[in-house]
Amino acid sequence: MPRHYAIVPAAGSGARFGAEKPKQYLDLLGRPLIFHTLAALTAHPAIERVWVVLAPDDPWWPRHDWSELGPKLETVRCGGATRAESVGNGLKAALAADDDWILVHDAARPCLSRQMLDALCDELADDPVGGILAVPVADTLKRADADQRVAATEPRDGLWQAQTPQMFRYGRLVEALAKHNAVTDEAGAIEALGLKPKLVRGDSTNLKVTFPADLALAAMILRGRK
Repeated sequence: MPRHYAIVPAAGSGARFGAEKPKQYLDLLGRPLIFHTLAALTAHPAIERVWVVLAPDDPWWPRHDWSELGPKLETVRCGGATRAESVGNGLKAALAADDDWILVHDAARPCLSRQMLDALCDELADDPVGGILAVPVADTLKRADADQRVAATEPRDGLWQAQTPQMFRYGRLVEALAKHNAVTDEAGAIEALGLKPKLVRGDSTNLKVTFPADLALAAMILRGRK
C-alpha cells in the first residue's frame, strides 16, 4: 500500500504581510502560526511523516518548542528562493517510494481540518493523477486596467480557487517539478505534463494568511472549533 507523507515549504519571508519576522512565526493563539499547520498534519493517522523545509539560515525555528507535535515531524534546511525550489529540495530529502503520496501544504494555512484531509485522501486514493483541495469561486471577478479601473467582468463559471494540500505521487511530482519549476503551485507542474489534477472540494475556512486581517480571521476559526 502506498504511504502518505507531507511536505511544508517554510523558507519564505512573508514580505507581503509586512511583519518584522516571517509570517509563519507570528503569534496565533499563543503559538507560532506554523504550529497549527503542522499540528493538523501530524495528527492525521494516514500521514506517516511531515517534512518542514526551512531556509538554511532560519534563526526563528530553534526559538520554539515543537516537541508536542511528536516524532512524525522532521526539519530539513534546504529551502530555496522559490516555492517550487523548496518543494523540489524537500522531495530530494524525503525517503519515499515513487508510488507514495506526497501532500504539499502551505505553511500559512493553519486552519486545515481533519475532515478536509480525510476528503482529500479518500477521494484521491485510486486516482491516476492526484489532485488538490479547492473551492468554487463565489465572488464576481473584475479585470483591472492600468489605472486600476474595471476593464471587464469575467465569467466565474467553472473557476475554482486552488488551496492546499496538493496531493500527488512522489515519482510524478519529482518529474513534474524537475521539468517545470516556473510554477506557483504543484498542480501547475502536473498540468504542464499534460495531466488533469482532480479538484476536491474544501471550504473557505482553509484560508491562507497573507495580510494582517487574515491572521485575525484564522484565530476566530480556530477558536470556534475549540
